[in-house]
Amino acid sequence: MMDYLERLCRFVSDTRWEDIPQPVRDRTCAIVLDTLPVMAWGMRTPQMQALAAQQMAFGSPGPCWVVGLEKTTNRIDAAMLNGIAGAWLDFDEGNFLANGHPGIQVIPAALAVAQERGLSGREFLTAVALCYEVVARIGMATQIKLIINPHGTFGVVGAALATARLLGVPASEYRNLASLAASSCVATNRHTMLDGATVRNWYAGHSGYMGQMAVRLVQSGFTGPSDGVNTTFSLVLGDGFQGEVAVQDLGQRWLLTEGYLKLYPTARYVHSAIDALQDLLAKAPRTIAFDEVADINVRAYRLAAYLSTQRPKDWFGARFSIPFALATLMVGERTGLDAFSDAAVHDPRIVNLASKIRVIEEPSFSAGYPAQQRVDLSLTTRSGECFHGQCITTSGEPDRPHSDESLQRKFNDLAIPLWGESAARELSDAILNLQACPDMTQLLDFLP
Repeated sequence: MMDYLERLCRFVSDTRWEDIPQPVRDRTCAIVLDTLPVMAWGMRTPQMQALAAQQMAFGSPGPCWVVGLEKTTNRIDAAMLNGIAGAWLDFDEGNFLANGHPGIQVIPAALAVAQERGLSGREFLTAVALCYEVVARIGMATQIKLIINPHGTFGVVGAALATARLLGVPASEYRNLASLAASSCVATNRHTMLDGATVRNWYAGHSGYMGQMAVRLVQSGFTGPSDGVNTTFSLVLGDGFQGEVAVQDLGQRWLLTEGYLKLYPTARYVHSAIDALQDLLAKAPRTIAFDEVADINVRAYRLAAYLSTQRPKDWFGARFSIPFALATLMVGERTGLDAFSDAAVHDPRIVNLASKIRVIEEPSFSAGYPAQQRVDLSLTTRSGECFHGQCITTSGEPDRPHSDESLQRKFNDLAIPLWGESAARELSDAILNLQACPDMTQLLDFLP
């Protein structure tokens, strides 16, 4: 009998486009569509422009998009840069069950390889769907250590297998490749988020870079241990790994359809607290002004309670602070990306309100996670009134999906300022019909 790792590898090598259910195909297109403008905004930050300029000055040319710069480069540099940029704003797709963000780990490498080889949209989407599933299932099977940031970990395996499938690497090499790739994860840590350290974004770029390097190593004769996946995720980055969980209902249940798309550029756990605040404000019999607040107490599951910093130092750190997120949304004079900008971080009204917000872990909520993402919020005014709000299931989860209108508004808010209304509409149409694209290098002329 095949063990779990062999089954995962055979799933990637043997599954055809025709075997993938239509809802999975549709969701894959939706994730790609959501990811591209998020990448482009990240790529336009000063740090990413500086890194891209240096990398492209010393790297070889190629036909692969550097999304947001309207330039192309070789596939390894493109995947690395796009992966970093896609994680930069913390606005990318993710999955609670997978303990992370499978999309941004896999899409940059698959896109770059497909463009280098002139492959079809159908081949690209197949690789993304299958390898997203591998990343998600390894993540679900891992009891990851709290200190570990999931970017650049499970994703290295997914990016490697996506590259292998698109390059036509023999299926007999997949197990060794997966084991070698799992032995090449980066040593991440969540303190980078709390400190507002942007090295955290490199971790996602590492997946696309190292996943492709893992293929080169295998093609050159390098070998991995017999089961690098189990070793890395049960002993190094995790406190346990269950291979049987990784393959349970494989090919029948698709974790890809059980993820989320974000409406706020913050860590996913912050969204649970935002939902609790919105519940409170919706139930309150009157409007509550931010300057009426005496204090706000937030009880949350462990991963949300971890994000308790009251005074982030900059716009990046603001994405990992529940007190800041609640304060900036209550002050309410900025929306979207502007609500988490440096200007918002230094707004004295937001700083003052955030200082009144306390976040603590409620052990019973942690015990119920991830099936529930419960957050309870209580707000007391200076006059002594008390108001309460709650989140059980975070908005955007399969049981509480975002409306089509909300997701379209997010896309328009990001894509139209970047490329204009006509090009944004063209991008949407092209990605949602990607299975009909015969050559990924010819998809759109305004992105590269």
